[in-house]
Amino acid sequence: MEIVIVEDEKPAARRLQRMLKKLELEVNTLLHSVNEGVTWFKENPEPDLVFLDIQLSDGISLEIFEQVKISSAVIFTTAYDEYALKAFKLNSVDYLLKPIDEEELGNAVNKFKENYHKNSPQIDFNAFRKILETGSKPDYKSRFTIRVGQHLKIIAANEICCFYSENKASYLTTTTGRNYLVDISLENLEKELDPEKFFRINRKSILNIDCIEDIISYTNSRLEVKLNTFKDFQLIVSRERVRDFKTWIS
Repeated sequence: MEIVIVEDEKPAARRLQRMLKKLELEVNTLLHSVNEGVTWFKENPEPDLVFLDIQLSDGISLEIFEQVKISSAVIFTTAYDEYALKAFKLNSVDYLLKPIDEEELGNAVNKFKENYHKNSPQIDFNAFRKILETGSKPDYKSRFTIRVGQHLKIIAANEICCFYSENKASYLTTTTGRNYLVDISLENLEKELDPEKFFRINRKSILNIDCIEDIISYTNSRLEVKLNTFKDFQLIVSRERVRDFKTWIS
C-alpha cells in the first residue's frame, strides 16, 4: 500500500509517520508544500491513500489537485473543526483533528481498509475550496473584563498590547501602557485570541502585531521584539518559535 503524507510542519509529518508505522503501515513519502506536492504527483503513480493537511505554508493543499488529477483516498488532517466537518461530508475517507490521536488514527485507517476495494465517490475539490473560502471564522474574544478594586473595567482586544505571565499570574498591558491582572492563563488566552493579531512568542508572552515597534536579531538565532508601550522586560522570541513568528508577521 502506497501512502503519502502532505504536511508543512515536518515534526508533525514525522510523528504521523511513526504513528502509522505502529499500525504496520510504511510511509516513504512526506511532502511539505503545494509546489512539492504538484511536482511529486506529476512524476509518480497515484498512491492508495493521502493524509492531507488543509493549510500549507505556500497555500491551500487543494491547489495540488487543481493542477494534478488524482483519485486516491484522502484523510484530511486539520486544526479547524468547521473545515474538517464539512470536508467529511465531501466523501473523504475521514478527517483527523490535530493533535492527532492514536486511537482516532487507527479508526480512520480501519475505515479506509474496509472501503479500499470499493468504488467510492470522488471528493469534489472545487466544492471544498468554496467551503474554505466562505467558511465562517471562529469567534475570537473581542474584549476583556478586568476587576479594578470594586469596579469592573472593559478593555477591547485591540487596545491590548501584550499579555504576559509573572509569578504564576497573568497580566495584560494596554496600548496606553497600563498593566492589569487577568483571571485567565496564557494557554487559554492563546486559544481565544485572533491568531492574525496575537502571537505567543514564548512561554510567558503573547504580543499584538499592531504594537510592534522594532524587531532585533538576538543571541542563539532568536529575536528581540520591541513594543511601543511595554518596557517591563525583554521580549524574546524563543528559538523554536522564530520560524512561525516570521511567517506570522509576513
